[in-house]
Amino acid sequence: MQIASVSKPVAAGDDRETGPRPGQAATPITQRLLTDTGDAANAALSDSAKRRLVIGKSPTPIVPPPESGLETILFADERTRIVSTDQQPWKLICALEIEAPWGSFVGTGWFAGPRTVITAGHCVFDKKQMGGWADKITLTPGRDRERRPFKSFTSERFSGINAWIQRQDPDYDIAAIHLDEDVFPASEVFRVGALPDAELQDYLINVSGYPASPGGGTELYWAKNRIRAVEPRRIYYDVDTSGGQSGGPAYIFPDENSRPLVVGIHAYGVGGTPASMNLRVNSAPRIIPEVVTQIQAWLAGPAD
Repeated sequence: MQIASVSKPVAAGDDRETGPRPGQAATPITQRLLTDTGDAANAALSDSAKRRLVIGKSPTPIVPPPESGLETILFADERTRIVSTDQQPWKLICALEIEAPWGSFVGTGWFAGPRTVITAGHCVFDKKQMGGWADKITLTPGRDRERRPFKSFTSERFSGINAWIQRQDPDYDIAAIHLDEDVFPASEVFRVGALPDAELQDYLINVSGYPASPGGGTELYWAKNRIRAVEPRRIYYDVDTSGGQSGGPAYIFPDENSRPLVVGIHAYGVGGTPASMNLRVNSAPRIIPEVVTQIQAWLAGPAD
C-alpha cells in the first residue's frame, strides 16, 4: 500500500512492547536511500560515546551474561545509563512526557531535523491505551533527571502514517512531533537510511531511550548488539529495552567517521516477534524508501 501522512486535527508512558506479526510485505530494497543533512565533521562524537557505541558489522552476536528471566530484558540487563547527555549523539534523543485523554505516559523521540522529532506512532496516537491523539507532548532533548541542558519544548502538532492511525498496523508505527523553532542545526541531527537486506544484515546496532523503569522516563539508557533478522518492514535485534523506550532510534555506524544512521524506530518487545522465527528479540519498524520519503516530507513541514 502507499503510505500517507495523517496529522492530528487542529481543532481536536507508555510502551507498546507487544504486537502482532508484521503484515503486508514491502517491495525489496535494492538501493540505499538516505536523508542528506550535512557531513560528519559537524556532528563529531564525544570521546565517551566512541568508547561505548558499536560500529560496523559482526558475523556473531555480542555474547550476553546468563539470562535473568525479566520480561523484555532479553538476558541480564545490559543497558547502560548515559549521563553525558549534552554530547553527541545523546543530546539528539528526547524524553517524552505525553498527556493524553486517558492519562499520562512516557516515551522517546529523536531529532531528524532542526524542529522535527521522530517517534513511535503509538506515542502520539493510540486508541486502546491513550484514547486517541495525545493532547500535548513535552519533549526534553538530552534529559538527565532534573537536568535539561537544552530546555524543554511542548507541542500539540503531530503526524502519523495512515496505516497506523486508521488500523494500528505495527509495521507503520511511526510518527513525527513538530516544533515551532529550530533546536539543533541540520548538520548535527540523525540521518535516516533505507539499506538493502544484504547490507543491513549483521550490522551492530545501538538502541537508546528513556524507559519508565529504571529512571521514571527521566534517565537515558543505551544498549547494543547485532541485527539478528531482517523482514521487509521490520528489523529484529537482541538489544535490551523496556517500556518507555518506544520511539527511540535504532541506529548504526557504517564506520568510525560516519554520523549515526537510524535504520528503525524501536517499538516492540518479544511479544511482537513471530514464534516461527525462534528468536528472543525486540524489533523496530524498519526505515524503507517510502519512510525516508515521508520523513523528508515531515522535515519540510506538517500538512495543514
